[in-house]
Parts: sequence; C-alpha cells; structure tokens
Amino acid sequence: MGRIIYLMGKSSSGKDTIFKELLETGKRENKAGRNLCTIVPYTTRPIREGERDGVEYHFTDEEGYRKLEASGKVIEQREYHTFHGIWRYFTVDDGQFDPRGEQDYIMIGTLESYQSMRKYFGARNVLPVLIELDDGVRLQRALDRESRQGQPRYEEMCRRFLADQEDFSEEKLNAAGIERHFHNDNLEKCLEEIREYICEE
Repeated sequence: MGRIIYLMGKSSSGKDTIFKELLETGKRENKAGRNLCTIVPYTTRPIREGERDGVEYHFTDEEGYRKLEASGKVIEQREYHTFHGIWRYFTVDDGQFDPRGEQDYIMIGTLESYQSMRKYFGARNVLPVLIELDDGVRLQRALDRESRQGQPRYEEMCRRFLADQEDFSEEKLNAAGIERHFHNDNLEKCLEEIREYICEE
C-alpha cells in the first residue's frame, strides 16, 4: 500500500480547499507514478447544504455505525457531544484501502484520528500535514459558512471552535510528533510548501 497523506487542522482552516487542490494536481503530476485516491470517511451528523453522500462523507446513523463496529471494520472513531446530540466521525476498512496496490491516498481528519491511523497502518505509511490559520480569520469563515445553511447551527459552530484550542494544543501536537506546520494565509504558497514536503518525504 502507498502512503496516506493526512490533512488536519482546526475548523475552517482551509483543509477542504487544500484537499481538493492536492487531489487535482496529484492526479496530473504524481512524480512517484502512483494514483492519488481519496478515502471517504463516515459520519452520523446531518448532511449540510451542498454536500453529497459518498463524496464528502458516507452519511449514516447510530445504528449504521453500530453495525460497522460490530463487524470489526471501524479503524478509528471520534464522538462529539453537540447541542444536537452525539455526532460521530469514523474511518472504515471497507475496501477503499488496497493493501497490495501502489496508489497513494489523501484524507482529512483530526489529530486523534491521525494517531489511530498511524497505529493501524504504521507510522511510515501515514504522512501528517497540519494546516494552520489565524483564529480571527477562521472564526469569520466559520460564521459565513454556517449562515449559508438552511438551518444554521451557531451553537455547534462555537462549541467546535472552542474545542479546537484543546484538540490542537502544542502539548498534543508535540506528543503526536507533529513538527511541520503549514500556514494557510496565502493559499498558493501553502500549497507549494505542502507539495514540496510530500515529495521530500
């Protein structure tokens, strides 16, 4: 199996945009001669405006999660006690990973999920890419995005924003061995630095 390029960072730091750009250029310019594939995670949270099932996430419910867990296919999972109940995000060994193939993979997750993936697949097979952005810019982006939803969930947005401070603390980043940080104040520069890092590693 090839490497898993694992994007992570606080909410509204630009991970989705960087993910799409890397995926597109990876398809055209992968210097290692490998295909760059996406890994679609699962979630029990409600689908947002503009999202499509099977693209951003596989959307399921608590019963669906329990069935996958019972089958032993859940690699890692995170649960969040939100204002709207428990929302789960999880990765499933459902055939998306080809252990005999040579393609590289790219996915988005949290620091916690990165550590679980590294434990499952081995540290050499999971490459961490930490995206950072000024908190004020992130908060404005989150507010703008939430206001476009049919039913804005501002309480959950605020909870997630505050939780990020703890989830991505310097102490936790150091414990996970995350040394490189990529600042997304200039998208093109950030992408260039990430591409160079991927090639170097």
